[in-house]
Amino acid sequence: MIKYCFFSKTLIFLTLLIFLSSCQALKYKKTEAGSVPVNHQDRVKKNIEEGRGMRLLGGKKKGGTFDFASSNELWRATLDTIDFMPLVSANYSGGIIITDWYNDGDSANQAVKISVRFLTNEVRSDALDIKVFTKNCDTLANCKISENKGKLVIELTKKILRKAAIYEKENRDKNFKPYEMGTPGDNPKNKKKTTN
Repeated sequence: MIKYCFFSKTLIFLTLLIFLSSCQALKYKKTEAGSVPVNHQDRVKKNIEEGRGMRLLGGKKKGGTFDFASSNELWRATLDTIDFMPLVSANYSGGIIITDWYNDGDSANQAVKISVRFLTNEVRSDALDIKVFTKNCDTLANCKISENKGKLVIELTKKILRKAAIYEKENRDKNFKPYEMGTPGDNPKNKKKTTN
């Protein structure tokens, strides 16, 4: 009897621990100073507009975090930027895109290969690790491969981040919903809408 009671309590504890550790709302997220409003009504308004809130009476349900490549602005921007190159590997869950050797036809002895590794899903300057490799061949059997760390890497990074910022803004504008203010006990149909 004592063993059964201990076993059941341990099982319940482990189940609750696993359940609570998977809750997105309980995970600690770093924020920069000044990015979170001080006033609680402003915080509620910001969270609901960003889809992180909960509406009890009406409103559409919001999902959690989705791992779809089409919802990641950096991934889409990278694929749009290097869409002229054939891909060897595009692994979204691994966070890497590798192109095949590409030759534009102007120089027969030179080819370029690009690998892009995603360090974060946020659109920021240190989110990408781009490597560009150049292959110069004297003959078919005599080729030298070197990493190009110059201007091309900087241009690719700028172009990808610029496109990703545009996609992020479009997505934010598309999902924006104004916050409806009311007091507890109000009829949800009588709420007034406020916009920024």
